[in-house]
Amino acid sequence: MRLRRRQAGEGIAGCVVWAAILGVVLLIAVKILPIKVASAELEDFMLEQAKFAGRRANAERIKKRILNKADELGLPVTTKDVTVRLSGGHIRMRCTYSIPVDLIVYTHIWNFDHNVDRPIYII
Repeated sequence: MRLRRRQAGEGIAGCVVWAAILGVVLLIAVKILPIKVASAELEDFMLEQAKFAGRRANAERIKKRILNKADELGLPVTTKDVTVRLSGGHIRMRCTYSIPVDLIVYTHIWNFDHNVDRPIYII
């Protein structure tokens, strides 16, 4: 009976390449997913603030709430990055900020721009 001596370990190069690709994908996911989740939470919070802004809504109070939520989520949002306008039965909010994402060999600047424009319903 013939022994197959050359068979063991022949596919090691392909395994190493796929392991490297998987490592890069995992690194990117670990760095980007928390930022994306926090950004989506801030946008949902802004939509919620717009939805429940009623007759006694105050632009400065809403702006302060947005800044507090961004701080709670760890997002680098400053006072000049947030604008809130109440006019003509509409609420308009905008929040723009940038987050540098360090990917070891490259730093990507991820820009966010959340816009909310909704009518104010008085309940």
